[in-house]
Amino acid sequence: MATDTTEVKAIARFIRMSPYKVRRVLDQIRGLSYREALIILEFMPYRATEPVLTLLRSAAANAEHNAGLDRAELVITQAYADQGPVLKRFQPRAQGRAYQIRKPTCHITLAVAANAGAK
Repeated sequence: MATDTTEVKAIARFIRMSPYKVRRVLDQIRGLSYREALIILEFMPYRATEPVLTLLRSAAANAEHNAGLDRAELVITQAYADQGPVLKRFQPRAQGRAYQIRKPTCHITLAVAANAGAK
């Protein structure tokens, strides 16, 4: 990473979705320009695109407002989903048993930077 490149991050924490499912979406947009990523996310059939799309717009707004970067020149430099805490619930079963239900959460991080030669 070059030192003269300004990188702006946006982080969404405690998203009630498996990080495995979010990574499937993030792998498709990593390295793309802001506009290309928006188009791809609009037409992907996965539920994970909603928080990623919101986060991408937030990262672009952060870059525009805080760093003075132009949205047309933004490129996604980092996109990853880390595991968050797991909510544990119990489902009653037959004969007094209880099965555990795991409700995973994740933390999504997107970083964008200006690139004059964007794709």
